[in-house]
Amino acid sequence: MSTAHGTTTPPGVPGPRPWSADPYSDALVTGRGPLFLRRTDGWLLPLEVERWCARADAVDLTVLGRCEGTVLDVGCGPGRLVAELAARGRPALGIDVSEAAVAHTARLGGQALRRSVFEPLPGEGRWDTALLLDGNVGIGGDPAALLRRMAQLLTPGGLLIVETLADVDVDERVSVHIVRVADPRSTAGPAFPWARLGTPALLRHAARAGWRREGQWSAGGRSFVALRNRDGRDGPDDRDDRDDRNSRSTSSAAEPANSTAVINSQRARKPSPESPVANR
Repeated sequence: MSTAHGTTTPPGVPGPRPWSADPYSDALVTGRGPLFLRRTDGWLLPLEVERWCARADAVDLTVLGRCEGTVLDVGCGPGRLVAELAARGRPALGIDVSEAAVAHTARLGGQALRRSVFEPLPGEGRWDTALLLDGNVGIGGDPAALLRRMAQLLTPGGLLIVETLADVDVDERVSVHIVRVADPRSTAGPAFPWARLGTPALLRHAARAGWRREGQWSAGGRSFVALRNRDGRDGPDDRDDRDDRNSRSTSSAAEPANSTAVINSQRARKPSPESPVANR
């Protein structure tokens, strides 16, 4: 999950202090929770650590089957998707600011780089497919900035696959902590900005940013949208833009409390030496 630090912060997004305690990394080492996002109002959103640390499941495989060419997994977490693509002989790179996540990805046989999506990355403008799964459309707390950044990373006409909250119209920017609540001595990191989007909100942001919707589907209780990076010959989708101006985003109050949030690690950090990455 990506809050940003220094030059990695998207415009208008404040950066928190570096982490001093890291319950997320601890959870990746053990492969299990309980682990939560805690909003500043105390609402807990459970994180699916066990699923992230397992191999790619049947729903994941439906997503990977849609990938084209080279694949960049943004917020790859413990690397199940990158590892599955590597096992299929597909060129793929994961990026994540968690050292534990990058190390776990390497152990599974995938390639990963410890870096924020808002930092310089290899192959900018040449990736064929990018993934924002497990809630990673929330990275940085600014969906518009993230979608603009993804357009910079993809080749003209490239494919972006985004996982959204299922069956809700939520467009929420919040300040959250990652917390481990296993006993009365709960552990928490510092606050950072995050966003949570349902499919309608994502489509509104995407239309404004110049993305073209290619498809959307649900599987296993998870929801996905495929967006196509415009190749410069198409203009903005004016109809979707008008719809957005006539729409009101629904706050999280419309969503049942303690519903599952799926999210990986793209926390803030200063740049570090590169891990091995695919040559581009």
